[in-house]
Amino acid sequence: MNAPLELDWTNANQQYLAAEFARLRALLGDGDLDEANYALAACRDHLPAPAAIDALATSFSLSPFERDIVLLAAGIEMDAGIAKVCQQRTGEAFVTFSLALSTLIEPHWSAIVPTAPLRRWRLIEVDDSHGLTNGRIRLAERVLHFLAGINTLDAGLQALMQPATPVGLLADEHREHVHSIVGHLERQGAPRTIVQLCGSDRAAQRDVARSVTDALAIRLLCLDAAHIPAEPGDCAALATLWQREAMLLGSALLVTEAEDHASALAGLLRQMQGLVFISTRDPLNLDMPAHVERIDKPDFASERALWRRALADAAPALNETIEALSGRYRLGARRIDQIAALTRTLPHEQLPEALDRHCGGDDAALLELAQRITPRAGWADLVLPPSQRRTLEQIVVHYRQRIRVLHDWGFARSSERGLGLATLFAGESGTGKTLAAEVLAHELRLPLYRIDLSSVISKYIGETEKNLRKVFDAAEDVGAILLFDEADALFGKRSEVKDSHDRYANIEVSYLLQRMECYRGLAVLTTNHRAALDAAFSRRLRFVVQFPFPDASQREAIWRGIFPKETPTQGLNYARLARLNAAGGTIRNIALGAAFLAAEAGSPVTMALLQQAARAEAGKRDVPFSEAETRGWT
Repeated sequence: MNAPLELDWTNANQQYLAAEFARLRALLGDGDLDEANYALAACRDHLPAPAAIDALATSFSLSPFERDIVLLAAGIEMDAGIAKVCQQRTGEAFVTFSLALSTLIEPHWSAIVPTAPLRRWRLIEVDDSHGLTNGRIRLAERVLHFLAGINTLDAGLQALMQPATPVGLLADEHREHVHSIVGHLERQGAPRTIVQLCGSDRAAQRDVARSVTDALAIRLLCLDAAHIPAEPGDCAALATLWQREAMLLGSALLVTEAEDHASALAGLLRQMQGLVFISTRDPLNLDMPAHVERIDKPDFASERALWRRALADAAPALNETIEALSGRYRLGARRIDQIAALTRTLPHEQLPEALDRHCGGDDAALLELAQRITPRAGWADLVLPPSQRRTLEQIVVHYRQRIRVLHDWGFARSSERGLGLATLFAGESGTGKTLAAEVLAHELRLPLYRIDLSSVISKYIGETEKNLRKVFDAAEDVGAILLFDEADALFGKRSEVKDSHDRYANIEVSYLLQRMECYRGLAVLTTNHRAALDAAFSRRLRFVVQFPFPDASQREAIWRGIFPKETPTQGLNYARLARLNAAGGTIRNIALGAAFLAAEAGSPVTMALLQQAARAEAGKRDVPFSEAETRGWT
């Protein structure tokens, strides 16, 4: 058999495999062994890269005898001559260990033990119903395809694992993580290397892992931790199949969604070797060595740079839009790249609105724990003393200019702590705290979400912290203002530690303080009892706005603006109405109640109807308004 002068690897591998089968036939008594060895050497000389059988033998440390068992089992499937000779020798067209021991070179009994490579890595299967030596040896289908030059993921793993997608845009700081991990792996040299990729940017964790494997010239497959079997035997089988794949494909593994399956993951890792990445929010305690890298979503400056790279030639004309998007949303490189691709063909004048629309994302996760409020109130609807009004205006200024001051002017260089816009609105019920939050959302054109504290607070240890994390993470994705109503219920003075629940309650408050300091958006907390707040909590707030009970002039202003222009009114005396000792929320309730009474009577809103509505409102509180407050209304 003469090989041609030039062959691609696939054809050369097939010719080499055919020559190996000819050598085995000669060992079995069908052909000249010297001639077969000469032809095999000629084929080996023309291989542009190692043949599949040689790569297999090297990867799994097969002895020459074990290598020939694999070839002989493959020959039964692929070479009619070997099948014919085996049938002549044993009476059946299959390979037995007894035949291999009596025929092949350098035989050894240890080749068939369960801990040896052939059975340990499931390269072969042995039907021992007729005894171990006389049982049929079958080559694993995955290995058979590999020898033929077809190297694809095992069919049994295709439902569990998927190849990692190629990397597009990657933040500069994440590229630094790639270099750090590659350097660690080059120094490590351990049979099992675990790299935990922790942080808020799950997509970037995948891209960092893929970039590392690209640098190492190996593949990356992804496994959802939910698919790891809980039963030890099934887990061991998965570990074996994966390691076989890792050697056949030259692959590393990325395990995702690992937080809720840490025990099953640890069981799998203890039985595996090779390179494994784990994608989590926080590091897992796996009781085994691991290299940890934190992969968070980019900060303002990095996100701005990513937008400019993604938008390419369109970026210079979109500086203002890029600043706004970077400030409002916290997006990773992959999401930015996807949005830029979606809008690339649009006319320039449509880009700002389209980019903002695509950035908005899905607020389903936030709506599990919050209620979206559509802000309709503007500055004209808010009646406050000048000092409080100026503080609210300063909040708007701080939000709009925070990228320039914190990042362009360097204030964020040393630490992210204290850079958030956490704000406290304190005052009695109805003094305008929620209305002020609506005004800020309307002015800044941001979505506003009121947090449902009954959903956030949990009696189970650690659950409140998880809920708070979900709220802040989801809010950063949609660029939201968070409104924690009656915040003292959640953020009150931290208790003395008397039991484990007290300790975890304090941990939850500390976690909240840390997230508020780092939250890139605006978090508004309202309380009716400022004195109940922990002093450490108050010190970490950027703004504190005290909403006073309105005086007579402010109450008159509220009354004058409370009725929409479409509402029919008659004979209203705003000065007399202002005598009512009521906050803005109560005034609105009275005005709304009088409007319903007027609608039912088919008349305009009058002082008499307002007096009737005021009495009904006072009845809800069991504290009637005094005669002096309503004197002269009718």
